[in-house]
Amino acid sequence: MDLKDLIEEIKKYDKGVDVELVRKAYDFAKKAHEGQMRDSGDEYITHPLEVSKILTELRADTATICAGFLHDVVEECGVEIKDITKQFNEEIAHIVEGVTKASKAAFESPEERKAEYLRKVLLATAKDVRVIFVKIADRLHNMRTLKYSDGEKQKRISRETMDIYAPIANKLGLYSIKAELEDLSMRFLYPAAYADLKQRVSEKKEVREQTVQKIITLLNDKLKEDEVPFADIAGRAKHFYSIYKKMLAENKTFEEIYDLIALRVIVQNQADCYRALASVHQLWRPIPGRLKDYISVPKSNNYQSLHTTVMTQFGSVVEVQIRTEDMHKTSKWGVAAHWRYKGNERDKQFDKRIAWLEQIIEWKRRTPDEFIESVKVDLFQDEIVVFTPKGDPIILPEQATTLDFAYAVHTDVGDRCVRAEVNKKQVSLDTELKSGDVVSIITSQKATPSRHWLGFVKTSKAKQKIRGALGLAEERDPGRKTHEEHIDITKYLVSEDKKAAIKTSKCCAPQIHDDLLAFKAKDGHITIHKKDCLQAQGLEQSKMVKVSWNLPDAEVKTLYVYVDDEYGMVEKILNVFLKAGIPVYSINMKPHKTTVAILLKIKSIEESVLNSVTTVIDQMPSVHGIRLEEQQF
Repeated sequence: MDLKDLIEEIKKYDKGVDVELVRKAYDFAKKAHEGQMRDSGDEYITHPLEVSKILTELRADTATICAGFLHDVVEECGVEIKDITKQFNEEIAHIVEGVTKASKAAFESPEERKAEYLRKVLLATAKDVRVIFVKIADRLHNMRTLKYSDGEKQKRISRETMDIYAPIANKLGLYSIKAELEDLSMRFLYPAAYADLKQRVSEKKEVREQTVQKIITLLNDKLKEDEVPFADIAGRAKHFYSIYKKMLAENKTFEEIYDLIALRVIVQNQADCYRALASVHQLWRPIPGRLKDYISVPKSNNYQSLHTTVMTQFGSVVEVQIRTEDMHKTSKWGVAAHWRYKGNERDKQFDKRIAWLEQIIEWKRRTPDEFIESVKVDLFQDEIVVFTPKGDPIILPEQATTLDFAYAVHTDVGDRCVRAEVNKKQVSLDTELKSGDVVSIITSQKATPSRHWLGFVKTSKAKQKIRGALGLAEERDPGRKTHEEHIDITKYLVSEDKKAAIKTSKCCAPQIHDDLLAFKAKDGHITIHKKDCLQAQGLEQSKMVKVSWNLPDAEVKTLYVYVDDEYGMVEKILNVFLKAGIPVYSINMKPHKTTVAILLKIKSIEESVLNSVTTVIDQMPSVHGIRLEEQQF
């Protein structure tokens, strides 16, 4: 496609396109890149032209198309941002600046430069989403031509694409781009598996295409018979990487994977989606647990569709996706289908669709590796949509808890949270939510955040707000849980119901010697709380049971270790006792001036053994002192 063809494509969806500005951007880029060549041997201008072509497929506006042409002129040609502002306008210059890497000389390592560039792109995207459109289009064309680069570069770029850019495309609802990025990355990351899959899929291509056509014909006739108006039925083979992931996840061979085919049905309106679903289920047997209604509960990027998986008479399992034409536009172009500027005001509804960026940007890291890892965690999480009592949707990662919900509503709601209700049933703060739940939060002015909450919240926002309220340093290892969980205190408890299993609550994390309240849960377990736990005060008193401590009749030593507030310290200290064979009865942590005091209750041992252990601990970096107390149980 040359420039003339590209302009004609833009005119099809944007009658107001500034053709002269597009031509000017192309000419400017062509002159700037004159004499430069790609690894493929093509003139460099072919790359920005292809990037702008991809942006055209996303129905991008004039400024974004121009930025697509100009996105490399600063980094590769020495053009300054002020020159782009002067030659074009600030709008285009801001987009180009957002996708431009800083000078290598400004960073101590490639990792630092990579992390800072990603942070810059995400920050710029939060202000103007067109930045990430240009970056995704740039990465897609680079992946399409990566075969011309050397092996080390292929693996490095493919890993970054698989870890960062494919998940971003998924978050934006750019599913076809996400799938292509994954397949192209797989080619270089797992070359043997890719070649094997490609051969196997090719071998069955003709038979599969014949089967797809038969299935489409049957469904076409059924929808006409049921008088369900439809615009189109199309079939496709699933992408290589999605097949590969399924083989790994289910530990199956290629021959054991049956659902290699997906059908898409486009109907006139939402009601027809459900009518078409009924027709599909009458025609073929649905597989239990595979129906997903993304119409009633859309994804965070506004994707809507009905998904069902059925077994056909041809022995093939087929996934059927049913949606309207408007829903299909969203599935093709993601958030780009709804993104608009109104003067200088961004569409507020659109802002909600990229709210996931806030979690990534707010949860800042001290090192490049920590930032990159946190981005991976946030991007790879699947999402659920839950609702406030007023029906407002709240988007959270899978396995998010009621406390995550509270912080998603407002920081004050999270900080003052004492208990929650899900679908009008009282639940604990660590209860995991699922799509469609209606959640209500009960607060108290007396409540304050607890350090133990960090052990079960899932969202970056909740972790950041809790740590901020407690005055704790930023988390160094986002994947690590708090360490109070290492000690099982339930073995030192006895209840009046001797058959019921006992578990500790996560809201207050009781420790040995604490005064306790205990309640019988619906699952038959007994949950214990600290006596002053605000959440426990709201539980049904009729469910209360008696529990008491049953501690060993032996001398116990209490050890205070004063350390910097760094994750990993508790684990290191516990490992010292483990290697020495010294039982640890309980462990707790609390702030102490500028440090954190770790309180360990340990079994009494010979003084020489204890001295050797405390010496090892005292010599650890970040340990500022040790104090010993003795007591009787």
